[in-house]
Amino acid sequence: MKTDIFVNVTTTDLERSKAFYSALGCEINPLFTDDNAACIVWNEHIYFMVLTHEHFTGFIDKPLADPRTATQVILALSRESRGEVDSILVDGLAAGGREPREATDYGFMYSRTLEDPDGNILEFLYMDPVASDEGPTAWES
Repeated sequence: MKTDIFVNVTTTDLERSKAFYSALGCEINPLFTDDNAACIVWNEHIYFMVLTHEHFTGFIDKPLADPRTATQVILALSRESRGEVDSILVDGLAAGGREPREATDYGFMYSRTLEDPDGNILEFLYMDPVASDEGPTAWES
């Protein structure tokens, strides 16, 4: 079964969000992008739909949380190496993101957290392939 992931996040400034995610290496799919939303392509199976607050609220019956003051989800994306984790953070910080905490290094897993300009939380991580396949205790052996 083929599964694609579409993550919906909100923004107060769609153009700023498009520039931010483009700086991280993502593409914008123009077929699903307009004045209300942008389709951010991470890869062939993962997409972020960045929606203006007004457009986002058309899909929900609850109050919209402000990601700058409340956290509902942390979006974690793997990278191929520790260097790639560090590199995407450098790009994200240069594009207006914020790193709210220090890197986490468990030996078998390394991660860094980046908030986009709207406060949506992205975590980029690298996990050693042995730990990924067999669990963290296998890496320690």
